[in-house]
Amino acid sequence: MSLPSPWRADFPALAAFSASGQTYLDNAATAQKPQAMLDCLLHYYANGAANVHRAQHLPGEQATRAFEATREQLAQWFNAASAAQIIFTRSATEAFNLLAYGLQQHFKPGDELVISAAEHHANLLPWQQLALRQQLKLVVLPLTPAGTVDLAQAAQLIGPRTRLLAVTQLSNVLGAWQPLAQLLSMAQAQGAITVVDGAQGVVHGRHDLAALGCDFYLCSSHKLYGPDGVGILYGRPEALNKLAHWQFGGEMLQQCDYHSASFRPAPLGFEAGTPAIGAVIALGASLTYLASLDGPAVSQHEAALHRQLLTGLKQRAGVQVLGEPEVALVSFSVAGVHHADLAQLLSEQGIAVRAGQHCAMPLFQQLGLSGALRVSLGLYNDGNDLQNFFNALDQALELLR
Repeated sequence: MSLPSPWRADFPALAAFSASGQTYLDNAATAQKPQAMLDCLLHYYANGAANVHRAQHLPGEQATRAFEATREQLAQWFNAASAAQIIFTRSATEAFNLLAYGLQQHFKPGDELVISAAEHHANLLPWQQLALRQQLKLVVLPLTPAGTVDLAQAAQLIGPRTRLLAVTQLSNVLGAWQPLAQLLSMAQAQGAITVVDGAQGVVHGRHDLAALGCDFYLCSSHKLYGPDGVGILYGRPEALNKLAHWQFGGEMLQQCDYHSASFRPAPLGFEAGTPAIGAVIALGASLTYLASLDGPAVSQHEAALHRQLLTGLKQRAGVQVLGEPEVALVSFSVAGVHHADLAQLLSEQGIAVRAGQHCAMPLFQQLGLSGALRVSLGLYNDGNDLQNFFNALDQALELLR
């Protein structure tokens, strides 16, 4: 089955990859960019860059309007009541660190922070280090064999001492949607702050955060077909009011003298210094592009590719798929073959996949694996990409076994 992508031509990098004999299947790490985003980024710089929120001249006003228009788009994307619920950071990782420092005054020794065993380092290390700083207990929710949080055990572990729950929406290793509704309900019943890592989930479908009901939701631009260097933090107004300021500098101030200062509320109070102006504006172009697509058709295409990928892997002897991936990606190992050796032979044949522990070392320790390969799909991938991958995989395994 060829499974052509009607959106492939919108991404010039795909033609460049094809011309150099490369097949890109590492979209969970970063996605390629649509022409509309590239045009927007060039237009901003070619027509005059200016700083935002601090100038009365026309270039500054134009930059500020375009920058804030992206904030408005994101509010609509997430069904937020106000654009003031959207904070721009330099990455999703920085957004997690913002929360870990901005919320730390609400925790006291013995309080419990709860994460899942599936978390990316970005949603582990900030809480781990906060627990060490504040003498808190970090509780790790175990997983089922399918790769989802075990809800029966979660109900036992989320209790009266739970002050925060931070869990992924979609595992970057196991490709499983987590049971957020149940987990958030358990945490909210204890009065805990709730944080959702949407770095992978945001790419696949539109998520109504007002309906989801989490306090905070974090993601990154570069996986959402946008530029590098931009993270997005959504917060409920009541939750944003709990944050203490954590970085200090220009434009987050209200008043300042040599010995004291007062600071703006969210969002500007958490955007110290000059932001990634061009990248934020270009993210708006990516959102406009994505909003123009037939969402159900994109989902159906990605689902068909995912089925073909899973079927092909399971047909090959010795291949172990990790968990029960549901969308976009599959991680796998091969009996008797080191993942780094296999990745090298795939790379030599022009296949770009991810090998290693995928920023989830503790998870791989639990799985008893030194690493795995991950194939991850974007809306522009097609059946030929998968055929290239399987041809290269078969040749590599023939050499290695």
